[in-house]
Amino acid sequence: MDHFAGCFSEVSDPRAQNARHDFVELIFVAVAAALCGAEDCTEMALFAQAKLELLREIVVLEHGAPSHDTISRVFRLIDPEPFEAAFARFTAAFAGALQGVVAIDGKALRGAYERGRKAVPLHVVNIWAAEARLVIGQRFAPGRNEVLGAQQALALLRLEGCIVTADALHCRADTAQAIIDAGADYALAVKANQPTLLAHAQALTDTVETGQQALDLPSFAHDRLEARSALVVPANDIDFPGIAAVARVETRRTSNGQTELIVRWFLLSTLLSAQRMLEVARTHWTIENQLHWVLDVAFDEDKARSRKDNAPANLAIIRKIALNLIRSHPDKGSIKGKIKRAAWNDAFLRSLIAQMR
Repeated sequence: MDHFAGCFSEVSDPRAQNARHDFVELIFVAVAAALCGAEDCTEMALFAQAKLELLREIVVLEHGAPSHDTISRVFRLIDPEPFEAAFARFTAAFAGALQGVVAIDGKALRGAYERGRKAVPLHVVNIWAAEARLVIGQRFAPGRNEVLGAQQALALLRLEGCIVTADALHCRADTAQAIIDAGADYALAVKANQPTLLAHAQALTDTVETGQQALDLPSFAHDRLEARSALVVPANDIDFPGIAAVARVETRRTSNGQTELIVRWFLLSTLLSAQRMLEVARTHWTIENQLHWVLDVAFDEDKARSRKDNAPANLAIIRKIALNLIRSHPDKGSIKGKIKRAAWNDAFLRSLIAQMR
């Protein structure tokens, strides 16, 4: 709890000086409530009233349980940028030394739209440490600009020894440089939105004899048979920051007697083996099924209607802290199951909170 308090006490309290409830205590209450399945500020206030005795074992709460209005006002007013930076600091120590694939991807907060603007909900960029299975960063995408959001999120992190992956939207010189500045290597998908880079990658991978090749055995899942192969070729004559190689990954999918060939190209800042390239390409997509899907199914993020001021981005941080704590708990079981156990069993909730070390 000391580390948690140390990180979030650096965020400026946006309230007047005569505010009754301690700022860091309010953030802690919100996290504890999210661990038990609270989905909005009203439910967080109800949780605080029901669990006041337990909460006071950890924090003072001198003035009792905070009201819905108090919790809502705080999260609407907190500046998201320092709040996201505090989350990154807290998670960096919480996660320990990171390695392997770190995936970047944007996610729409589909319920966070103003009336009449359902087609343009707010957008956040998430940074996912795939091997650790932890969210290590978030950035609100200013003006729904996912590229700028990703670069700002990377600036908060140190990723030595990691391989940062991202889709073709992020295959840009400035994003590649931001990844290098964070101490990481990159594996960036390149598509027709960068025609010159794509043409270079295609031309190099046509020279099969100079590359490393690997083939995964066919596997059957989701009613389809898939086989993957990869080719990695050194590259030193492409004008792109830090580039060392290009890769081609082919996927053959057979379903209902029909075979589909999908070919993707990547720019690499380190010469991976072809087998490792297959692993990296596949691991990137865990950000969809182990993070975004879980946030929507276990935490109902897509249904969250908090939409005023800074509340959507800040409450997204609270959900991610809760998810990291649940994932780090050694007990087996589903995320949803652990959320229900925390709500029903005070001893289990205490053990989840203890993960905040």
